[in-house]
Amino acid sequence: MNMPRKPVDLRTFGCRLNAFESEVMRGHAEAAGLTDTIVFNTCAVTAEAERQARQAIRKARRENPAATIVVTGCAAQIDPARFAAMAEVDRVLGNEEKLDAGQWTPALETAPVAVADIMAVRDTAPHLIKGFDGRSRAFVQIQQGCDHRCTFCIIPYGRGNNRSLPLGAIVDQVRALVVGGYREVVLTGVDIASYGGDLPGRPGLANLVRRLLALVPDLARLRFSSLDPTAFDDDLVQVIADEPRVMPHLHLSLQAGHDLILKRMKRRHLTADVTALLVRLRAARPGLVFGADVIAGFPTESAAMHSQTLAHLAAWEIPFLHVFPYSPRPGTPAARMPQVAVETRRRRAKDLRDLGGRLRRAHGAGQIGRIVTVLAERADFGYADDFTPVTLRGGARPGALVRAKVTGTTEEGVAATIADDAVAA
Repeated sequence: MNMPRKPVDLRTFGCRLNAFESEVMRGHAEAAGLTDTIVFNTCAVTAEAERQARQAIRKARRENPAATIVVTGCAAQIDPARFAAMAEVDRVLGNEEKLDAGQWTPALETAPVAVADIMAVRDTAPHLIKGFDGRSRAFVQIQQGCDHRCTFCIIPYGRGNNRSLPLGAIVDQVRALVVGGYREVVLTGVDIASYGGDLPGRPGLANLVRRLLALVPDLARLRFSSLDPTAFDDDLVQVIADEPRVMPHLHLSLQAGHDLILKRMKRRHLTADVTALLVRLRAARPGLVFGADVIAGFPTESAAMHSQTLAHLAAWEIPFLHVFPYSPRPGTPAARMPQVAVETRRRRAKDLRDLGGRLRRAHGAGQIGRIVTVLAERADFGYADDFTPVTLRGGARPGALVRAKVTGTTEEGVAATIADDAVAA
């Protein structure tokens, strides 16, 4: 008896941009009629991310001996030979190739490795997708690549230099998603703060946001993915202050809270810049809530430097911390610096996460009694405007915006009961 053929299985690691690109690949693969294919869209931000991908590939082969396994994403772009050498892998695609519909033909075996020089790519083609499998929020790519070279970061070598999408393509994508029922869109890319720097007239991120919201009036909620602290010119601060559809949550790429470490990271901000920025933004938009990326145990970091990072983060009152123990990436300057012991990195990461937990609980406690608008991810869970995770009582339709009264805190956020007039405008 013939067994039914399985559809394409996309397994996404890492960032929101990868999530968007996985949906592009899903569309190409389904249009080509591919079946019994597992695609790994990998991440290279840490060595642990690569290890997890290789482990998942081996497990997938054991469980699906007849499937075709394709590996792509940043880890595959940076080191295609390593993945091609894995017995479990049938094909390796680069970050540019994975978005080419012509690569997704049933005859995958004709070119086992297709990975070009990402630094030679000058443009990013727009892609129109209908939605996101199992998600209530939609991610929309506005740019690709990064022109900066932080000493710890390998991602520019997986993504190339900054390439922005034209406004019209972004508007078309957002409009299609809104027509499809999405209430919230997250603008994503590798370095969205650089948006427009390579386009005629050099339109910036604030210009994009104003025009997008004007041209898609039915979009209820707009968010940014991670923003560099140096991105906030007067125009961007003003649009955050003026536009209620821009959600009151910003995630900052801080990385450290000590000036010497920031300089050794080759970041473009210092701690005084962050302090001034937070004061400015909170004055412009009262109630604004922040998240931040932080690296624990960067090379040369002393105990005193780590303590200062903790002190700054506490003073800055950033409740949503995304903490990474430093991971040396071969080929980056930081990998050649004096390294902090692995166990020390882990301990410092725990310190940072513990601080984040305390700040998160304090933020949640301050929400008790308030009515919040929540985008329901599931019947019993969603995210408030300020990105606080909300455990919902009362049941909600996934994808709906509902009003709920905060009744208490949880480990990750707050608990809330859906209000009688539950459906928000």
